[in-house]
Amino acid sequence: MRNQLTGLLKRGLPYSMYRKLARFTRNPPVGRVDFGDLGSTEPISRDWGFDRGTAIDRYYIEQFLSRNTADIKGRVLEVGDNTYTKRYGSDQIISSDVLHVSADDPRATIVADLTAADHIPSDSFDCIICTQTLHFIYDVEAVIQTLFRILRPGGVLLVTAPGISQISRYDMDHWGDYWRFTSASIRRLLADVFTEQCTNVIVYGNILSAVAFLHGLAVEELTREQLDSADPDYEVLLAVRAVKPESAG
Repeated sequence: MRNQLTGLLKRGLPYSMYRKLARFTRNPPVGRVDFGDLGSTEPISRDWGFDRGTAIDRYYIEQFLSRNTADIKGRVLEVGDNTYTKRYGSDQIISSDVLHVSADDPRATIVADLTAADHIPSDSFDCIICTQTLHFIYDVEAVIQTLFRILRPGGVLLVTAPGISQISRYDMDHWGDYWRFTSASIRRLLADVFTEQCTNVIVYGNILSAVAFLHGLAVEELTREQLDSADPDYEVLLAVRAVKPESAG
């Protein structure tokens, strides 16, 4: 129907008028796409949008955590720092630990490589927050095994990972930026350990937020409606809530 209407318009209007009208449709003619400020081989920002406002992936991460605040309780472990533990944790938090691979980070209360963290006791944490970390570690399966082991039975892992994203140059040059995930791959990785029934994957993103994120635009440059629209073919961020089965104890 749409193609028939387009054909009728094309035949019934002067070409100059049809061209102007086509610019306002979602399918402008070949060669007539107006790239505007995005028509450069250089991104607008290489700093993820932080130099312009709030990074788009952070908007999705915070949406995910805010809908799972009830899980952030008891003894909580967060990778890198405890910003999200403090922001979304309730008054039911008993303790807040920070895991970092480097002892040089003063925020770290636990220094460990998640691929081989045998010194962390099993069944230690009620909740683990692991945001934007898995893609920097080559042996991602070992990381998931460790996270599973150190969770208490009934404990919750809240993890996010990139789908469509630029390379983090700093991390690539220092220790590696190895992976980008799809909803299928992250679900299988987590479900193989936590079980399918205990693994829930949420996908965030659409074509507009993906392009904006790649160009380094900020949350403040899009509307909430544009950010919240979900298109399963354009996965910007993958978020997983995985529960360690009670029987695992």
